[in-house]
Amino acid sequence: MLDLKKLWEDSLVDIELDLSKANFGTWFRNTRLVKHDGGIVYLGVPNTFVKEWLCTKYHRSILKSLRTFYPELRSLEYLIIRSADQEKNHPTQTPNQQTFPNQLEMVEIYINRDDNLNPKYTFDNFVVGPFNELAHAASQAIIKRPGVVYNPLFIYGGTGVGKTHLIQSIGNTLKHQNSNKKIYYVTSEQFVIDYVNAMQGGRGNQFKDKYRKYDVLILDDIQFLSKKDKSQEELFHLFNNFYENNKQIIFSSDKSPKYIPDLEDRLRSRFEGGMIVDIARPDFESRLAILRAKLKNNSFTPTLEVMDYIASTVQESIRELEGALNSIICQSQLKNRNLSLVEVKQLIKNSIRPKKNVSIKNIVEVVANFYNIAERSLYDKTRKKEVVKPRQIIMFILREDFNSSYPYIGQKMGGRDHTTVIHAYEKIKLELKNNPNLTQELEQIRGMLYHE
Repeated sequence: MLDLKKLWEDSLVDIELDLSKANFGTWFRNTRLVKHDGGIVYLGVPNTFVKEWLCTKYHRSILKSLRTFYPELRSLEYLIIRSADQEKNHPTQTPNQQTFPNQLEMVEIYINRDDNLNPKYTFDNFVVGPFNELAHAASQAIIKRPGVVYNPLFIYGGTGVGKTHLIQSIGNTLKHQNSNKKIYYVTSEQFVIDYVNAMQGGRGNQFKDKYRKYDVLILDDIQFLSKKDKSQEELFHLFNNFYENNKQIIFSSDKSPKYIPDLEDRLRSRFEGGMIVDIARPDFESRLAILRAKLKNNSFTPTLEVMDYIASTVQESIRELEGALNSIICQSQLKNRNLSLVEVKQLIKNSIRPKKNVSIKNIVEVVANFYNIAERSLYDKTRKKEVVKPRQIIMFILREDFNSSYPYIGQKMGGRDHTTVIHAYEKIKLELKNNPNLTQELEQIRGMLYHE
């Protein structure tokens, strides 16, 4: 007999290691496993806000932790539990209705298991701004002529900027336009798991037949295929099959294909043969628009002062932005009143994980990995083009982000003269004004450095 209480307690210990104390307390308080059925485990949560946030942000982490202690787990579903105290403090029934303490309310099961698409990801709730307008335009072109224009479509950008929302919106729109069109969304991690399981079970042909039957394939987080040679080879052949039959292929990644390390050249060439677009960090106006869209169907209405503060403070990703807003909504509901700006400031300070401590070694490691070069080469005296630019970017980051002195940077980067560092800093600073590609690269490096 599966001990649900112990399973959840063990899983929470594992989950807590990856979260800030404030986030863990906000989103996992008053949660518990309520039942299991045929490998499906049901997690009880106190309200819709918690359910939506756990499902959106922490679903994979929860699954991973649960499977550590319960390997037979097939899937996880969410149930809203209203306790007797909640019903007493926030009654929702009319006078003629009867209260059922601890009543379990089945919530909408988001994921369609036939195509893995989440119906809440649509263009109706996708905010378009300067940071993502090109990616949005490419998506609309594909919807009009799938498999004909922009095939493949490769969308890249930092964590939490809306890549999954966008690519799933394409899938949902195509699905509604033509119910006969077979669409499939899958993460690269799951693609690899499917492939490995098929090979181990002698079901290689079944794996090929499964994926080749679709008209549209949406593959998320393609960078996960790095170093996985056999899976890359299978994807290469699958790609050719789709392309030759005018079937649409859509990829997402945290970086441009040319910067994904340990990727086969022939596969990289396929990625680069289509349309490559990036999604940057949202600007202030876009962040404000996202907050307003999130509140569109919500009775909670923060003051303009609070909205401006959230938009100006939480800058890195849409995911963090929505997380901060959900925390504020959740706390407002618990207190049954709007939060003051002072309370909001304290809540955001505690809820948003601070940037991790960064050393020169961290910066060198991230930049070397991003440009797929050896770390030691960045300290060498070589003037090879493929090394000089990354080295100059490291010097720029040390000066711009940490205000390190020029002599200090020169000393740490192989004993170089401070004039060399000044030249590197000024060169990158000038190039950033005229080279959007370099701007995108620097954005991605900073994202990997501070927030991954």
